[in-house]
Amino acid sequence: MSEPATVDTPLKKLVGDKTAKALASHLDLRTAGDLVYHFPRRYDERGEHTDIRSLDVGEQVTVLAQVQRTAVRPMRQRRGNLLEVTVGDGSGGVLTLTFFGNQAWRERELRPGRWGLFAGKVTEFRGKRQLNGPEYVLLGEGGDGEAAVSDDIEEFAGALIPVYPAAAAVPTWVIARCVRVVLDTFTPPDDPLPSAVRASRKLVGLGAALTEIHRPSSKEALHQARRRLKWDEAFAVQVTLVQRKHRAADWPARPRPARPGGLLEAFDARLPYELTAGQHEVGVEIAADLAAPHPMHRLLQGEVGSGKTVVALRAMLQVVDAGGQAALLAPTEVLASQHHRGMLDLLGPLGRAGELGSAEHATRVELVTGSLGAAARRRALGEVASGAAGIVLGTHALLYEGVDFADLGLVVVDEQHRFGVEQRDALRAKADQPPHVLVMTATPIPRTVAMTVYGDLEVSTLSQLPRGRSPITSHVVPAAEKPAYLDRAWRRLREEVTAGHQAYVVCPRIGDGPTSDEEPPPEDDNGRRPPMAVTEVAPLLAEGPLHGLRIGVLHGRLPADEKDAVMRSFAAGDLDVLVATTVIEVGVDVPNATVMIVLDADRFGVSQLHQLRGRVGRGAAAGLCLLVSEAAEGSSARERLDAVASTGDGFKLAELDLEQRREGDVLGATQSGHRSHLRLLSLRRDADLIRDARAEAITLIEDDPELARSPALAASVAALVDEDRAEYLEKG
Repeated sequence: MSEPATVDTPLKKLVGDKTAKALASHLDLRTAGDLVYHFPRRYDERGEHTDIRSLDVGEQVTVLAQVQRTAVRPMRQRRGNLLEVTVGDGSGGVLTLTFFGNQAWRERELRPGRWGLFAGKVTEFRGKRQLNGPEYVLLGEGGDGEAAVSDDIEEFAGALIPVYPAAAAVPTWVIARCVRVVLDTFTPPDDPLPSAVRASRKLVGLGAALTEIHRPSSKEALHQARRRLKWDEAFAVQVTLVQRKHRAADWPARPRPARPGGLLEAFDARLPYELTAGQHEVGVEIAADLAAPHPMHRLLQGEVGSGKTVVALRAMLQVVDAGGQAALLAPTEVLASQHHRGMLDLLGPLGRAGELGSAEHATRVELVTGSLGAAARRRALGEVASGAAGIVLGTHALLYEGVDFADLGLVVVDEQHRFGVEQRDALRAKADQPPHVLVMTATPIPRTVAMTVYGDLEVSTLSQLPRGRSPITSHVVPAAEKPAYLDRAWRRLREEVTAGHQAYVVCPRIGDGPTSDEEPPPEDDNGRRPPMAVTEVAPLLAEGPLHGLRIGVLHGRLPADEKDAVMRSFAAGDLDVLVATTVIEVGVDVPNATVMIVLDADRFGVSQLHQLRGRVGRGAAAGLCLLVSEAAEGSSARERLDAVASTGDGFKLAELDLEQRREGDVLGATQSGHRSHLRLLSLRRDADLIRDARAEAITLIEDDPELARSPALAASVAALVDEDRAEYLEKG
């Protein structure tokens, strides 16, 4: 009798060296646990088949279909015969399978009436879809009643046939056969879910769930198996986040209470406008957090232009009033410089300590970036180290050795998704005690994502726009269908400039030269032309539709001082049009800019487009955003653009964005470089399950903070939420 397999048993001991190597190299499956947790992507049913009519040319597919007829004919260009097999799925859709060479045995095997799984790449020949030389496995009984079930296809004996994420070299039935071999001797790990949770939530045991998800005995059994395994995923993440939040509450921090008669009161008195109700409410929450003896861990999310910067500045002033320093970490020098200028303008004499005309109790606001000259850097670092600079703004240059704070009390991270955990930790480590942390994002976060990815943070939301912000009108410009509309777009831009306003033209790509983070690959898988590039578009516009206008160029490959000079020129009104990449996506604030034209808009994400258009309409004049695209009407890309144009509600668009992205992207799989551990759980579809898992996690951690009484759960959390994932999830 073979030795029982566990999650750690190498696959080569179970399925042989050759198959194990294929599973490892093509699918990164190396142990019995890897394979058992490689769940089917769908299930085919006899009678409910994949609709062949819905297959796209170029798609790698596995279809369940029945042989209808076969035909053999000699080939004209080469010796031998061509076997053509027509298969159908019962819904009217047919597919032609082609096999080259003399293969009489295959003709005998593929008799009309036989059902099989056929895998290959869909091609088209003379208007007919076909698979050339597909891999296949035959199922069930032949049309003449002859038993035809072999050992190789035993796993398909049930009514529900699992179809796995596969590779050309490892088709789905090979995976199914390997799963069957493993399950025959597999001993599941100790059940990680506490028995009380299993009982209260009516969840099946882990062993049963793992068996039924691969070899379901019924639809109901499959549903229960999937529900149970989704719980494992949701519960592991929620326990991790609740546990981290619980631990953080015990950390010591220096309280930074508000001080009557201090800088904050003076700042509020000189603000040229009233705070919105939302800004006031969030300000009260943050003030209370800062006054507590434990570090604040708060996420501030708000629509583009909702006034997050003012809220953050008020928090920074409260810390300065309490004798500490506050640092704001921005993702780009353009944004850091913008914050510096904006805060100096808002603070006026309050931010010019030591200068002529400064206010009593004023502080200094220092900018620390990588492009500072040696003398300016020495002076700035001296101000930071002495504590004279109460507010310090900068890029990742703040993280370098040699940047020392006298008493760092608050870290503000702007556009937090642009930073890695190591960078946030490096700044936090510059404080004697854990500082208070405020992370900000202008990308609205769907409820389930906030509950899952940011579950260890308190979340505050600014939904109102400050008075004086103008509405933004958005339209899709179908450049391929109606070229005249694009001509009209350029005339519309000229009209705005003639009226004294300014404009942005945004491109997906920089142009010739090495690529950068803001640079997508030059050509996509569908063979479309390369995306529009700043360095190519700017001269074409200058010679063509925007001839005579003052045009500037801004992208991430420019030297820092040049980027800053371009932004200063645009902000001062010395440029009419800025042709840029997404480097302007966040934080750039030029109230006189009223129109934005986004070229190849379908190459951008929904939330990114919403961020970009937030750069216009920031003054008294209304904003206009034109989304130029060659995407065909009715295509998913065009529908996405139509959705962006139809609403300014960032939260609605965030939900749409979530629907169109893989779960792994949402949870940062790309940041950590690992496959997402969310194999079944959907942040979009399983909101109620995630909410219930969080409630159970809170109850459990309150009773057993370190999971001392749940060793199997502790091990499961460590396995599902690996080291990199845990760091990514930690947002403070």
